Amino acid sequence: MDQLKHEEITRKVIGCAMRVHTALGNGFQEVIYQRALEIEMALDGLVFESEKELPIYYRGVDIGTRRVDFFVSGLIMVELKAIIELEDVHLAQSINYLEAFNMQIGLLLNFGSKSLLFKRLLNKKFKP
Repeated sequence: MDQLKHEEITRKVIGCAMRVHTALGNGFQEVIYQRALEIEMALDGLVFESEKELPIYYRGVDIGTRRVDFFVSGLIMVELKAIIELEDVHLAQSINYLEAFNMQIGLLLNFGSKSLLFKRLLNKKFKP
């Protein structure tokens, strides 16, 4: 059930990403897809922050920062890739970010393959 939390927003983001991929195809750098997705999400009325930098804590100590591609509606973290094939390491990285930022739901979007690939992610360690 939690996997479908915020499903309406994730569907809208995926729809925007599909329109971007249909228009641009694969083969561009990630930043190109990110800029196009910003335009598409704004046109779709989604509220988002891009390139948001957040601190990473270890045992209560700030040990650095990580920039997240998008936070949508303050509820969903979106990470973009533009690679031929998603690997387990990319999935693990995205789940680590969800946990580090205590976000419940995330999306991993890959524009680098012939078809848009997307994974909905659930942070099982989420604390409300």
